[in-house]
Amino acid sequence: MALDKLLENEALSEIERIRALAQGQAEQIVTQARERAQAMIDSRRRALDSEYAAGLTRARSAADLDGNAQRLEANNSLQVQAFELAERHLRSAPQAPEYPQVLSRLIAQGLESLPGASVVEAHPAEHDAVHQALAQLGRSMDVRANPQLATGVRLVSPDGKTSIQNTLLGRLERVRGDLAPQISRLVAE
Repeated sequence: MALDKLLENEALSEIERIRALAQGQAEQIVTQARERAQAMIDSRRRALDSEYAAGLTRARSAADLDGNAQRLEANNSLQVQAFELAERHLRSAPQAPEYPQVLSRLIAQGLESLPGASVVEAHPAEHDAVHQALAQLGRSMDVRANPQLATGVRLVSPDGKTSIQNTLLGRLERVRGDLAPQISRLVAE
C-alpha cells in the first residue's frame, strides 16, 4: 500500500504543480488582458478627446464665421439704409426754400468746366428754382426740360455736343465708395 500511497502523493503533487502553473498562467493572461483593455480604453479616450477638441474647434470656427457673416450683413444693411435715407433726403431737396442757392452752386461749378454752356436742362418740377438760380448768378440761359434729371442740372454747349451733369444724386453716387468704409467704421463703433 505504500506504493499506492506514494503514487497517489506523487500524482497529487503533480496535479498541484500543474494547477499552480495553470493558476500562474491564468493570472498572467488576466493581467495581460486587463492591460490590453486599459490600453484600448486609454486609446479610445484619447481619440474621443481629440474628436471632441476638433469638434469644439469646428463649432467655434463656425460660430465665428456665422458671427462675422451676420456682422457683415448687418453692416451692409445699415449702409444700404444710410444711402437710401440720404437719397430720400436729397430727393426732397427741391422742396426746400434754399434749393435755388444749391442749384446756383451746381450751375456755377458746371460753368467752371463748361464755360460756354448755353442751355441748362433740369427736371420740369425744378424749373422755377433753376430760373431763380440763374438770376442769382446774373446769367441768362435757355432752360429745357429733362425729366430724367433730378436734384440738379445738365449744362449743354451751344452745339449740343458737349455737356456736363451736376446733380446731388450723382454726387452721392460718386462718393458712395468713399463713404462706405466710414459708415462701416461708424457701425462697428
